[in-house]
Amino acid sequence: MSAKECELCLQEGGELLVRRTEWRVVLADEPDFPGFCRVIWNSHVREMTDLSAEQRQQMMAAVWAVEKSLRAVLQPQKINLASLGNVTPHLHWHIIPRWQTDSHFPAPIWAARCRSPDLTCSKEQLVLLRQVIIKECADLK
Repeated sequence: MSAKECELCLQEGGELLVRRTEWRVVLADEPDFPGFCRVIWNSHVREMTDLSAEQRQQMMAAVWAVEKSLRAVLQPQKINLASLGNVTPHLHWHIIPRWQTDSHFPAPIWAARCRSPDLTCSKEQLVLLRQVIIKECADLK
């Protein structure tokens, strides 16, 4: 897939929260999974080993900053980290807060839905989450 065909090259991939030269953080539009974020490498690469050691460190520092923010604000029971690119072969990490009452728990979010979600994540928490992610990423390259 060329950069001209790649949805993560053509679009932000969600609500843009942080943009750096090399990567960006977006809040995904996933109503069943509030707080679902992605860290996306801006240039079109497929795998972590396509990056230099310094670039890999930059990418993972952003992932860890987002995870820390999600845990602090939303206090989920678990955080799922996934680097999948089977459909969109463009390097990105999914950072997904999980609760026992979400629609798929304990299965992965890409499995069949088990129930309607019963989550207590407020709009105020999501506003705060955006602010905390921006703050946690402020000093990252």
